[in-house]
Amino acid sequence: MNPTSPHSLPRRWWRRTWPRPASSAALVLSLIAVVLGLSPAPAQAASLKEVTGFGSNPGSLQMFQYVPDNLPSGAPLVVALHGCTQSASDYYSHSGWPKYADMYGFALVFPQTTSSNNANSCFNWYQSSDYTRGQGEALSIKQMVDYAKSHYGSDSSRVYVTGLSAGGAMTSVMLADYPDVFAGGAIDSGIPAGCATDLSSGLTCEYNAVNETPQQWGDAVRSASGGWGGPWPRVAIWQGTGDSTVNPANATEERDQWTNVWGISQTPSSTTSLTGGTTQAMYNDANSRPAVETFSVSGMAHGLAVNPGSATDQCGSTGTYYLNYICSSYWTAKFWGLDTSGGGGTGSLPAPSGLTVTGTTDTTVSLSWSAVSGAASYNVYRGGTKVGSTAGTSYTDTGLNSGTGYGYTVAAVDSGGKAGSQSSAVSATTTGYQPQCFTANNYNQVAAGRAHQSGGYVYANGSNQNMGLYNVAVTHTLEETSSGYYVIADSGCPS
Repeated sequence: MNPTSPHSLPRRWWRRTWPRPASSAALVLSLIAVVLGLSPAPAQAASLKEVTGFGSNPGSLQMFQYVPDNLPSGAPLVVALHGCTQSASDYYSHSGWPKYADMYGFALVFPQTTSSNNANSCFNWYQSSDYTRGQGEALSIKQMVDYAKSHYGSDSSRVYVTGLSAGGAMTSVMLADYPDVFAGGAIDSGIPAGCATDLSSGLTCEYNAVNETPQQWGDAVRSASGGWGGPWPRVAIWQGTGDSTVNPANATEERDQWTNVWGISQTPSSTTSLTGGTTQAMYNDANSRPAVETFSVSGMAHGLAVNPGSATDQCGSTGTYYLNYICSSYWTAKFWGLDTSGGGGTGSLPAPSGLTVTGTTDTTVSLSWSAVSGAASYNVYRGGTKVGSTAGTSYTDTGLNSGTGYGYTVAAVDSGGKAGSQSSAVSATTTGYQPQCFTANNYNQVAAGRAHQSGGYVYANGSNQNMGLYNVAVTHTLEETSSGYYVIADSGCPS
């Protein structure tokens, strides 16, 4: 995570194996065959390649690219930042991002720092000359984006950034510095933007977390952005609860930061249990689309969540700090809409009208809407993510959590498979579980199993909100919004 961290990854050396050169005669014969049209020139498959000359590069970084074969102009772009002592090649090989670049059609840029910049090859997320807009490493990464736009034709409205550990902290920096560049981000085991101003404060942020108010965290982003007024990036936050390198409370502070920037509540709109002991919490904007999502991976130590396998939702390979729980790259891609499920649509059909909730149970929500002339089918979106498709004008969403709120939209799909504009959103709450509130001191909240303590501080189970010191002098009200998921509700309990 940082140059002095005892938990830094072990150094790795990478070796490129070159093919044995052909004989001179073989080369001549091959060239003659190509010229005469006797055989086609060999195709070069997409691979990780270094790019030079992408800008003034004040941060002295290297740029690597992965561009799928025949990628059309106007495709999205994802920037992926490695952790300390890792490399672009390491992140490319383990993270699973190339799989989805091929599957969904987008370009990848892997910035790389070296030991010349930082003793442990960390991005300098805590150094003002590198974390300030228009300077150092931050500007070098932005120049890589500019290069991609001009050379790959990347869609400037669909540029995203993600990273692990120090790369996650640098992701926070890039989102705060350049909200005019990035449509979304994913912070994996990272640090809130504006937490550190030097190495010493960086260590404090990393190991202890800094408990600021949502307004203070939001102000840090607004200040770094150079006066940007929105729209803001949509941010996913990944954190293992067993992380001893980056205090898990950082995820709560990051959640507070970006929900404040968006002007939305720190109470989740809905929560979902995913594979690998992962709890997904969604924080929706005014249109019932997730603006912020948190992914808390139970028991996971410091690292990036991967899940090797061939299924669509499986990716990556295990290794040091690449941990087998869930494919974080898949869920991040879905959150950003890279699977084509979350955008505004490219078809010309109008948005369906009359979207209505016709019924709910403890695990289902039923919907109906008015037909659209020319529609071959309809896509149904929950929280901005496509959850189903139907030829009719009704749909039942299943497998939901009881007593949980969800937001839905619908889009008409034409005969060419292109979805049009999404409808106005409707909200639905499944039956069953009813929220409850509990007021007690921090010691008794922990004793009752509603919170846990770490490093002398208490954190609410589920949301990981910092409740202050582990003692009987501090009292909070906790609201259980879903089974086992608690949020601080000192200002009043909605239930």
